[in-house]
Amino acid sequence: MENLIQETLLANLDLPKHQLVIFTWGNVSTINRAKGLVAIKPSGIPYDQLEARHIVVVDLKGKVVSGTYRPSIDTATHLEIYRRFSSVSGIAHTYSRWATIWAQSGLDIPVLGTTHADYFYGDIPCTRKLTADETSSEYELNTGKVIAETFENRKINPATVPGVLVASRGPFSWGGSAAEAVYHAVVLEECAMMAYHTRMLRADLPEIDQNLQDRHYQRRHGKTAYYGQKRG
Repeated sequence: MENLIQETLLANLDLPKHQLVIFTWGNVSTINRAKGLVAIKPSGIPYDQLEARHIVVVDLKGKVVSGTYRPSIDTATHLEIYRRFSSVSGIAHTYSRWATIWAQSGLDIPVLGTTHADYFYGDIPCTRKLTADETSSEYELNTGKVIAETFENRKINPATVPGVLVASRGPFSWGGSAAEAVYHAVVLEECAMMAYHTRMLRADLPEIDQNLQDRHYQRRHGKTAYYGQKRG
């Protein structure tokens, strides 16, 4: 439990460090799948005051099992992502500027260069807008459902595209840990910024060739990946 809380705390503190959030915006969570427990940022606590004692631990039904603070109001979204995406062990939700611009525009972030292709195997999708009924009842849960629906309908693997834009709102990212979820949030923001400016310079620019996209993604993540140093 202590390790889960500490990992979640450190990842949350990285959000303002990387200029992905201001004030009390955003949140990060971590799951221990063996125990069915999720640690998440508390609601409304400023990052410069956040301590381990503030982190809340809930079960997969959202029941608080540790902590005296209210969990993030986005907890139901995180829990739905964990339920639907078995490869995910950490989730970050931010309102980073450039990614949020794309989300508010209702547009996918296209693969225009190899930086994007290094981390996201395809466009970063934007969900459809939630309906009035979905917004008025169980809004946070329905946000998670719409994220899962987007990946299922488009046949996107959440393990190879570790992020999404929620229409009219902002980005969520994930990974094998809370730290990796934040890492992907940083990369997503950078890709959003570069894609925006690239399209301003050339609105008709097509996405990069599939063979180049494949090469860049596979050399980092494929079975014969050769990026970085050998371990052991």
